[in-house]
Amino acid sequence: MKIGELAKRTGVSIRMLRYYEAEGLLKPTRATNGYRHYGQGEIRTVERIKLLGSAGMTLATIKQFLPCVRGEGPVFEPCDELRNVLHEQIEFADQKAAKLAQSRAILESFLCDIER
Repeated sequence: MKIGELAKRTGVSIRMLRYYEAEGLLKPTRATNGYRHYGQGEIRTVERIKLLGSAGMTLATIKQFLPCVRGEGPVFEPCDELRNVLHEQIEFADQKAAKLAQSRAILESFLCDIER
């Protein structure tokens, strides 16, 4: 399939797909006319990138994870490096959640002051 079809199937823009390719996350084959050709494997890769991105991971972190994905789903080969990165990502998410909770508390206090 061409890049436009991959974009349509995955909901990711053509520009972002080209960026993923430039970053080494996607490796399409090239037809004799120079067009990129994407297979089912690239659809799975893009879906995994989206899943890991929705977990708050940066592309740099995602690049560490993608080689360790096995099978059809987001199942990872066990290794200490990935375990450490997951612990770091969880800590980062916890910090973001704490900041959001603090922001919410401040906003709620503003609202309480206004409604009195």
